[in-house]
Amino acid sequence: MTVGPRLSSRRLYEGRIFSVDVDQVEEPGGVRAAREVVRHRGSVGVLAVTDSDEIVLVRQYRHPVESLVWEIPAGRLDPGEAPEHAARRELEEEVGLSASRLTPLAVYLTSPGFCDEVMHLFRASGLTPVPPRPDPDERIEVARFSFAAALGMKERGELRDAKTLLALLLESERRRSNP
Repeated sequence: MTVGPRLSSRRLYEGRIFSVDVDQVEEPGGVRAAREVVRHRGSVGVLAVTDSDEIVLVRQYRHPVESLVWEIPAGRLDPGEAPEHAARRELEEEVGLSASRLTPLAVYLTSPGFCDEVMHLFRASGLTPVPPRPDPDERIEVARFSFAAALGMKERGELRDAKTLLALLLESERRRSNP
């Protein structure tokens, strides 16, 4: 399938985290349309697994869903930053851990119907404590859960964040393949 060109683009909003464009496009089959696109420079998520086989999760208030959300440590890529560097930075900043091993798990599109964000998921192990450095506006609760307890949280609907659910699914798959 041939992808049609972007005929024009108009920036509606430029923010600290994302921008919003309206693109005039010609899609496959010659269809011309206006598409609203959230532009995002990308992000990382880190499934941190301790030597005692615990999963490190953070809970913080997420205004768009007006609730506290349990999730894996995560954050935006800084301009020009490599995903692995961002994953290490976020792990240190949010939970005060440094990883001796960082293994790529997946690279995926978070919501390709309206957003160009690409998320890089990693598994971190060989963890050692370092001083946490949360952003001034972050209020983060850090907790460790057995893998079984984290899966139980998923089953009870206590984990609803997509990157966290995907990371747990990939970890389950890894554990089945490498018992």
